[in-house]
Amino acid sequence: MVAESNELERINRLTEQIIGAAIEVHQTLGPGLLEAAYEQFLCRELDLRGIPFQRQCPIPVEYKGLRIDCGYRLDVLVAELVVVEIKAVDGLLPIHEAQLVTYLRLGGWKVGLLINFNERRLKNGIRRKVNSLEE
Repeated sequence: MVAESNELERINRLTEQIIGAAIEVHQTLGPGLLEAAYEQFLCRELDLRGIPFQRQCPIPVEYKGLRIDCGYRLDVLVAELVVVEIKAVDGLLPIHEAQLVTYLRLGGWKVGLLINFNERRLKNGIRRKVNSLEE
């Protein structure tokens, strides 16, 4: 129970730091760029803040004992705990949220952030999703 509480605290702290880094990128650049640019700039901001991450992590898919690499990749995995899916679209759709939830389930991660940088106010484009986590 204590270990779960510590993990939840760490995840909450990480998501706050990730959102802070995303806000910094958005305040500096604003909306209108491509997803790939936002991914690179968010990773730069995470690096400047000393937050460990991996970019473009492959997600193998398993079906009834058959495991294949279908080319699915996480945009960013922060501290091996938080999945970040980056978008630059007119508006988030249910399919974007479903994609993040599926990635969480496939990889066994507990928390993910969906961040749409194509918003006038970034806070309107942030969604947090959980997978089997008591909040």
